[in-house]
Amino acid sequence: MVKSAGCAAKLFPFILSDALKDIDWGKNENVLIGFDGKDDAGVYKISDELALIHTTDFFTPVVDDPFTFGQIAAANSLSDVYAMGGIPINALNITAFPQTENIKILKEILAGGNEKAKEADCVIIGGHSVDIPSILYGLAVTGKIHPENIKGNDSAKPGDVLILTKALGTGLLNNAIKYNSPDDKICRKLIASMSRLNKNAAELMVKYNANGCTDVTGFGLAGHSMQMAQASSAVLHFIINDLPVLPGAMWAVEEKLLTRGDKSNRTYTEKSVMNLGSINQDKEHILYDPQTSGGLLISVPEKNADKLLSDLQNSGDEDSKIVGFVKSPSVEFKSGTIIFDFND
Repeated sequence: MVKSAGCAAKLFPFILSDALKDIDWGKNENVLIGFDGKDDAGVYKISDELALIHTTDFFTPVVDDPFTFGQIAAANSLSDVYAMGGIPINALNITAFPQTENIKILKEILAGGNEKAKEADCVIIGGHSVDIPSILYGLAVTGKIHPENIKGNDSAKPGDVLILTKALGTGLLNNAIKYNSPDDKICRKLIASMSRLNKNAAELMVKYNANGCTDVTGFGLAGHSMQMAQASSAVLHFIINDLPVLPGAMWAVEEKLLTRGDKSNRTYTEKSVMNLGSINQDKEHILYDPQTSGGLLISVPEKNADKLLSDLQNSGDEDSKIVGFVKSPSVEFKSGTIIFDFND
C-alpha cells in the first residue's frame, strides 16, 4: 500500500537541508539543543535540574502486519529520546490513514504502538490523524533529562571508542520483504531488531559515562556518523569488517534490492567520506543503507568500552560491537571526516 517503506521514505537529506536554511527559527536562552547540530532531538531547559526532550518521527509501513508496524514505528520514535540519554515520559500519536480502508488495520497499528510505549513506561496522551491515501504512523515524544547529562552528537572525544548497538541492513531487508521472499529466519531477526527499544542501551551508556551518542536511522551509518563528526569537530574512523550486519542483508545487496536512500545518502556524505584500503562494493552499500529503528552509535571513553560492550551483549543487545574510534583532526583528515577502513 506504500511506495517506499520506513525511514527510506524520508526526504533526501540535501533537499531537507535546503528547505531548512535561511529561515529565522528564533532564539531562546532555554533552548539547549535546536537545529544547529542536526541532533536527534530538541532539548529545552525548564530548570537547573530538568530539561525536556522533544522529538517526532513517523513513516510508512515496513511490514504487512499492522500491529507489528505500530510496534516498530513507536520504537523508532522513542529512539531519539534514548539517543540523548533521556527518559521518555509521554507521547502523542501521529497517523495518516485512508478511511475507506478497513479501520481495523488502523486500530491494530495504534495498539502496537501503544504496547511499545507501555514497555518504555511512556504514556500516550492524545494525537492527530488525517485521511490521505498513504498510511503513516509514529509518535511525538517528550522525554526528561538533567541538563548536565545530555548525550548529544556534538560531544564525541578523541580517544573514544565507537559502539554500535544494532546490526545494519534494515533498509535492504525491508525491500526484500516488499519485492522478494526472504527466509522466515531472516524476517524474524529483522523484525526483532526493529521492534527492540534502545532503552537498555541508553541506560547502560549513561551508566558508563558515554561522551556522545546518535541513533542510526534514515541517513544511514554514513549520514549520522558524519553529523556526529561535524558537530564534535572530530574524525570518526570505522573498521568495516567489524560492523554488525543483519542476516540476509548481503544477499539483498546481491539481489540489487537497494533503497533510494542508498544514493541520496552517498550524495549527502560524499564530501566527508574517506575510504581506506580496497573498497568492497557490496559491503559499501551497508554504510549508506537507511535504517529503520536502528541502534545507538555510542562514543564512550576507551577505559569503559569493554565493560559497556559486555553489559550490552549480556542484556538483550547481543548484536552490539565495537566498530571504530574517534580521532583528532589532522592535516590528512580534516574535522568532520568519516573514515571507512576496508583493510583486514
